[in-house]
Amino acid sequence: MRLLVTGGQGFTGQHFVKAARACGHEVITLQADLKDREAVRQQVVEAAPEAVVHLAAISFVGHADASAFYDVNVIGTLNLLEALAALAQPLRSVLIASSANVYGNCERSPITEEQAPAPVNHYAMSKLAMEYMARTYLDRLPLFFARPFNYTGPLQAKSFVIPKLVAHFAQKAEAVELGNLDVEREFNDVRFVCEAYLRLLQKATPGEVYNICSGKPVTLKSVIELLGQITGHQLQINVNPAFVRSNEIHRLCGSPAKLVSVVGDISSPALVDTLRWMLVES
Repeated sequence: MRLLVTGGQGFTGQHFVKAARACGHEVITLQADLKDREAVRQQVVEAAPEAVVHLAAISFVGHADASAFYDVNVIGTLNLLEALAALAQPLRSVLIASSANVYGNCERSPITEEQAPAPVNHYAMSKLAMEYMARTYLDRLPLFFARPFNYTGPLQAKSFVIPKLVAHFAQKAEAVELGNLDVEREFNDVRFVCEAYLRLLQKATPGEVYNICSGKPVTLKSVIELLGQITGHQLQINVNPAFVRSNEIHRLCGSPAKLVSVVGDISSPALVDTLRWMLVES
């Protein structure tokens, strides 16, 4: 397929573009600023895509400018969807990348797609608002929503905890400052996420939500221990109160049952292999 990818220069985008081309897809990356409505429209027309993967977003929860989440994640997506809906040729599939952060803190675990969203930060709120806004285009676009749980890999910004830890272990640093240590997350491999996206482009049902997850959470402390075992280096962990979020999501684990029922099993590298890959590339 001829794919238009937004956020192609970002962490996920770079890996996805590589994976899509390896599968034989023709990939065009959107270069326009999503906030520039006319530039987006022009590039969408020029691209003439068969399918779209919308990855571009402000994704770091701790981003300083709260309004930017809504400017990019909601209004930017609106500009994209308006341009896509105006295309003369109908699209085959439109993947909208949301986030498992929309679920917030909930007692249910693993989390299924039926869990009511309860966002606790501006990033998650903007993603949920984006989803609701995008649904108004379902009569014109075959779009669906992917809610990835935490994932990592080379090229991810060091503002995220796993790349930050990998960098400190790779450099044999004496200490690192972190925020909440008592959190439990899935830390899946970006290659797993890209494979899920590629399969969903072929098989997803418009309007549906799909958790992109493995259902295998780990504690942050166990990640630190694993990096120590791989590198043979011991890193002093200091908790910086400035990094501790009062609205932290303590446990985030998803159910992959719906995803598997649609696209089949997806082999995911073990966390130790992902960390070794990141250490080699750091």
